[in-house]
Amino acid sequence: MEQANEKQVYRVKGFTCANCAAQFETNVKKIPGVVDAQVNFGASKLTVVGQPTVEELEKAGAFENLKILSERQKDPVEKVPFCKKKGNLRVLGSAGLLLIGWLFSLTHGEGSLSSVLLYAASMILGGYSLFLQGLRNLSHLQFDMRTLMTIAILGAAAIGEWGEGATVVILFAISEALETYSMDKARQSIRSLMDIAPKQALIRRGDEEMTVPVEEIQVRDRMIVKPGEKLAMDGVIVKGSSALNQAAITGESIPVDKTVADEVFAGTLNGEGVLEVEVTKRVEDTTIAKIIHLVEEAQAERAPSQAFVDRFAKIYTPAIVIAGLALAVVPPLFFQAGWSEWIYRGLALLVVGCPCALVISTPVSIVTAIGNAARNGVLIKGGIHLEEAGTLDIIAFDKTGTLTEGVPEVTDLIVFGPEEEYLSIAAAIEKNSQHPLALALMRKAEEKSLPFHTRSVEDFTSLTGKGVQATVEGTLYYVGSPGLFQEMWDDGIDNDQSDTILRLQQEGKTVIILGTEERLLAIIAVADPIRKSSREVIRRLQQLGIRKTIMLTGDNPATAKSIGQKLEVGEIQAELLPQQKLEVIKNLRSNGTGVAMVGDGVNDAPALAASTVGIAMGGAGTDTALETADIALMADDLGKLPYTIRLSRKALQIIKQNIIFSLVIKAVALLLIVPGWLTLWMAIFADMGATLMVTLNGLRLLKRREA
Repeated sequence: MEQANEKQVYRVKGFTCANCAAQFETNVKKIPGVVDAQVNFGASKLTVVGQPTVEELEKAGAFENLKILSERQKDPVEKVPFCKKKGNLRVLGSAGLLLIGWLFSLTHGEGSLSSVLLYAASMILGGYSLFLQGLRNLSHLQFDMRTLMTIAILGAAAIGEWGEGATVVILFAISEALETYSMDKARQSIRSLMDIAPKQALIRRGDEEMTVPVEEIQVRDRMIVKPGEKLAMDGVIVKGSSALNQAAITGESIPVDKTVADEVFAGTLNGEGVLEVEVTKRVEDTTIAKIIHLVEEAQAERAPSQAFVDRFAKIYTPAIVIAGLALAVVPPLFFQAGWSEWIYRGLALLVVGCPCALVISTPVSIVTAIGNAARNGVLIKGGIHLEEAGTLDIIAFDKTGTLTEGVPEVTDLIVFGPEEEYLSIAAAIEKNSQHPLALALMRKAEEKSLPFHTRSVEDFTSLTGKGVQATVEGTLYYVGSPGLFQEMWDDGIDNDQSDTILRLQQEGKTVIILGTEERLLAIIAVADPIRKSSREVIRRLQQLGIRKTIMLTGDNPATAKSIGQKLEVGEIQAELLPQQKLEVIKNLRSNGTGVAMVGDGVNDAPALAASTVGIAMGGAGTDTALETADIALMADDLGKLPYTIRLSRKALQIIKQNIIFSLVIKAVALLLIVPGWLTLWMAIFADMGATLMVTLNGLRLLKRREA
């Protein structure tokens, strides 16, 4: 039973349209032993629950000559020129026969045997696969565009309109070829990701160096990366240093300096240094592999607009068939009109009623936008999140690590004695603590090259919530908050020093004091510096029309207010626990407002999950961010946020344009059919033109770049 319910993933080659993908999915579900199947048209993938054979799957896709490959099976992509593809050559041959037939009709008459035979040959050459599938669908009462086309073309032949029937075949074939070409162009954004990482790497095992395929590389293998080479695997540098171009993963255009103990990613480009990297993940678990997988999954997830179009098309297509039949039969039966004329108009209605443009209008935009975002270092995990990001009214930010760097540093050092001596003592005491503020003190001492590690520290004791105490070289020292010393000394801290402390706190800084039981030795101010891009990002979001920006933090109100004012954030809420952040987000969403939460993907997980769109910072190498967020900014860069919102809004705009354009073209064409102003070939031309226009409009998102 477990084996029968295993999930298998395959790549599919040969899809020409969204309707065909849906038909293939239906066929696969009918295979004995298949529990469920889902086709991802955007990524050309098939997910099957069950154990069908490849032969059974290819038989289900025989109507389009689909080729089925295992997800990991290597398949060299043959770059065949558009005009040399087998299907396109048939179209060219069919067009040639149509042209000759038309010339014969001019010299021998429209209904001459020679011209009819040439038209018929043109129809068979260009449309035999269309007819086979259309007739098969008709026998099962499945009405898709191929069924409509087959009825229209055969009907045209039956009433003697051979030339029009052949023209419709060619225009339909051209339409399908262009649609396939356009979707391949959109899918190229994913293929380009797949080609980023090398397929083999130089590995050192023991004393031997060898080049091996990435599939054979094991965790803990040592990978040698020479200057100018791309990394094939994720890992940690164990030897060497270099500047790495991480644009493929994070979208950052500026190379990042990396040295021993730094994490590096597959697909990044090494600069000038030779690196030795210990592999930390297998090829299927690398960051780039996860990005590709999540982007492909995102393309399969139907956006609200796509779900609407799919539901509409299911009702619309049968309605068109009924309307076409009524138009062909009712006037001759009840109003003594000519059968040939009204059958012709009914056939024209079937042709122009094809939902091709409407069905393709949304997925091509979604696929293109998600692929573009991935190439620019933004991972959007579904069409629904892409659309929702374009409708946001409020954006809430975590403070630490999002609006700020997340790494505290010493900003002010006010000492009442020898500066280096006292800083060295404070750092020596704090080296026993892992508190972020302690780390800031030690970094400051290291910057000044102070030998605090060699100082003898004894009797280290943590004073919960207040600070620490320890004996350094025979003297008892305290390092802690001002409150610790106010309690310890009867007279408290003197007025001048209190004023200094208050001023620093009002500037949003955390104050640490070094002192003994008798006197205060140093006032040290520590702050988490604001990201250079934060203020500009807030300003750009406000320009984009975001109604409110909010900073949510667990920090004290004074620090929060200081930072919030510098950033010009609309609202500040301080001293919040994770549960309280969650409640804030729920309250903001209670009236249907679109709310985004931007955080680090770990502490803010509940708030990220509760928001309309959860946006995680620094998704590269962070599994939690990739898993919990709807959108991950792969670089630790807030600047990607305005770009993401603009891209989402542009995608929404294009989707609406496509849907409206498709429906208007259909409505106009349908109105022209009744008085007989629209011929069969004009009908298919209108349908083909609409399909091509919405596809090209969607592909405009490929060119969307950061401002």
